[in-house]
Amino acid sequence: MTRSSDNITWHDLTVTSAQRSLLKQHHGALVWFTGLSGAGKSSITNAVDFKLNQRAIHTYLLDGDVVRHGLNSNLGFSEEDRVENIRRIGEVSKLLVDAGLIVCTAFISPYRSDRDAIREAMPEGRFVEVFVSASLETCEARDPKDLYKKARAGEIENFTGVNAPYEAPQAAEITLDSDAKGIDELADEVVTYLSKRGLLTLSD
Repeated sequence: MTRSSDNITWHDLTVTSAQRSLLKQHHGALVWFTGLSGAGKSSITNAVDFKLNQRAIHTYLLDGDVVRHGLNSNLGFSEEDRVENIRRIGEVSKLLVDAGLIVCTAFISPYRSDRDAIREAMPEGRFVEVFVSASLETCEARDPKDLYKKARAGEIENFTGVNAPYEAPQAAEITLDSDAKGIDELADEVVTYLSKRGLLTLSD
């Protein structure tokens, strides 16, 4: 994406990320859920967000469908637009993490290079990739919007898992077995991991 002007300057802020985290008494981090449509990303992310909120953790949830209603409403589903969609989300997430929030995102984000670029842009140890693993058969059986059915009928182009690729993570911090386990159990696995990583309190 080309910048609209070269007459811009980065401004260092007086209040640091560490000071913002001190107010919240926990670290900021980006928890990036990825997986096929129908794998359970949105449901699990929402459950994690709720469980963290119940522990007085300051969070924000960014969901793929919601973001495309506003910030990314001008983007389609071509490879180029998918890359730009994820890039924008990465930039927004970075700002929210700098503010001291635990940011949970639910995006198919099919390209490994896009997810890796976001990881590299985040402070060390503040990016947690969560692979919501579910078979294509499971995802198609769920399919509440009939998206797989429409894709196989040729009504939807560039649909991940049918006529567009999905590149699964090679070294995700967390892999969730959405074929065999329920939403609540999987959400607990994520919260437990974040706690063990020392992200939920400054004293851990």
